[in-house]
Amino acid sequence: MKTAATHNFHIPLPEPVYTRLRDLAQRQHRPATQLAKQAVEYWLEEQERLALHEEIAVYATQQAGSVDDLDEELESASLERFDDPEACQ
Repeated sequence: MKTAATHNFHIPLPEPVYTRLRDLAQRQHRPATQLAKQAVEYWLEEQERLALHEEIAVYATQQAGSVDDLDEELESASLERFDDPEACQ
């Protein structure tokens, strides 16, 4: 079974950041590189999520009032449903 290719990436850290990472790794009994890898993966996922959100917001703004905008009858029907507490149960 083949494993995914990995690459090393040298990241110089300021002393306070390095110390905090090392201390956390010791407390959690985990390698500091594992924690740093997790932090980078989380940050990348967050950046991708934010980029998608921004793309959707730009598209929605561009389509506002166009034929691709929300159908007014459908919007009205959904608002009526939300105004009826029994319909939302």
